[in-house]
Amino acid sequence: MSDAASEIARLRAELAAQTARAQAAERDLAQARALASCTEAMIQELKLEIAKLRRDKYGISSERRARLIDQLELQLEELEAAATEDALAAEQAAAQDKTSTVRAFTRRKPLRKPFPDHLPRERVVVEAPTTCTCCGSDRIVKMGEDVTETLEVIPRQWKVIQTVREKFTCRACEKISQPPAPFHTIPRGWAGPQLIAMVAFDKYGQHQPLNRQSERIAREGIDLSLSTLADLIGHACVALAPIHELIERHVLTAARLHGDDTTVPLLARGGTRTARLWTYVRDDQPWGGSAPPAALFKFSRDRQMIHPNKHLAGWQGVLQADAYSGYNDLYLADRSPGPARSALCWSHARRKFFELADIVGNVRKNKPAHDISPVALEAVKRIDAIFDIEREINGMGADTRLAVRQEQSRPLVEELHTWLLGERARMSKHNSVAKAIDYLMPPKGDRWDAFTAFLDDGRICLTNNAAERALRGIALGRKSWLFAGSERGGDRAAFMYTLIVTCKMNDINPQAWMADVLARMPDITVSRLTELLPWNCKVMQEAVKAA
Repeated sequence: MSDAASEIARLRAELAAQTARAQAAERDLAQARALASCTEAMIQELKLEIAKLRRDKYGISSERRARLIDQLELQLEELEAAATEDALAAEQAAAQDKTSTVRAFTRRKPLRKPFPDHLPRERVVVEAPTTCTCCGSDRIVKMGEDVTETLEVIPRQWKVIQTVREKFTCRACEKISQPPAPFHTIPRGWAGPQLIAMVAFDKYGQHQPLNRQSERIAREGIDLSLSTLADLIGHACVALAPIHELIERHVLTAARLHGDDTTVPLLARGGTRTARLWTYVRDDQPWGGSAPPAALFKFSRDRQMIHPNKHLAGWQGVLQADAYSGYNDLYLADRSPGPARSALCWSHARRKFFELADIVGNVRKNKPAHDISPVALEAVKRIDAIFDIEREINGMGADTRLAVRQEQSRPLVEELHTWLLGERARMSKHNSVAKAIDYLMPPKGDRWDAFTAFLDDGRICLTNNAAERALRGIALGRKSWLFAGSERGGDRAAFMYTLIVTCKMNDINPQAWMADVLARMPDITVSRLTELLPWNCKVMQEAVKAA
């Protein structure tokens, strides 16, 4: 009997030892998993930081860098969340075992900026002791305090504003006196400017269709149907039309414009058709111009050349765009009021060579990494040398830029031209690199003059990136609102994009600006409407801060 008892005790001791070893292994595994997750998150964070520093130093030389940063940010988001989960799991595993010593582990936590000073502070004071926690004496005095700040959010609040106009009757003549009704943004004033701005910006700035907004608002206890919200959009477009007209006039008085377009699905009978949103951007900042930047959007059912002709009727200047033939009528010598000058985009030209010399892209497409064109790679290097000069002179005056280009860029461009002609002469017309060269120098036409226009005018940019940046948000919107419901809907979208993108170009919060304009417009005269333009609002805000 004693032998059986001793055997049971031995087995229990061995089971306890194995259980302890298993728990220790689990703790070590949790510790290792947390360390690996944190290390991976740290590496990803450093990659993102390097990519952003390169963008800040060299500018966005291609659309691939912008996509790379977006991808890195998404990966970092997931890795940080995973690192937090694993670190908490390791802490819990260590806390459960109070007998063993766990190797110290410190996670590099994400850096957080201090909370903004303009946020209101609510003090929650923990009840202080009335006696000494050591000896019990009541002779204690305050010597300081420790403050822990926690960021909290208050759910969106709704309220009804009652505008009361009191009536008075005269005891002498029995007439009734009453102050006149104030002007409102929309008839009868049932919706305030903040509400109108929120609905409009969420639809066009945050790409939230009205049906989703209606559902979200309903969950907050307010019944606003889709048709009611659509009515607000219509009122907003009517109220903001004078501001839109001023922005359009400002854009079309520029001596140089960036032009581009993008596809927009348009609801049609039996499905959708491909419509277009066009943008014309005035941005004089690259050459130190004083005119504020602005963007004008237009909508069309198709991409026929009649549309840019109509959009830019009466305008004359330098048009920076791609090589789309729809702009060709603008360059005709007999055009009224005169021909526009074409300046083509070197980013488009470089991209065609880059795709043939993209080692990473080949690997991603399961192609051999060495399967690239040496001629395309050399062309990319030569064009990049021109881009390097442009980065150094970005923001300088037009005269300075012109002088640098004449001295440094022109020899490189001329060498590139001679080299491309020599390489093209040895290629078949079906060669991919030959097609890229023909984009720069087509066998028929004088496109090279448009590509080299920047050498003779310091105001001209090397790329058309300003227009492409203006169109960037529309690509995100296509995934949310799917299509424009009608041609009028496309016109409204172009109208609102003009306002929102212009605000963003001037570092103005579009929703706050829209609410402010809608609130001030009923009481402002036509002669003072220019005070409501985004760049003038920015000047006023800076003056208030300085005061």
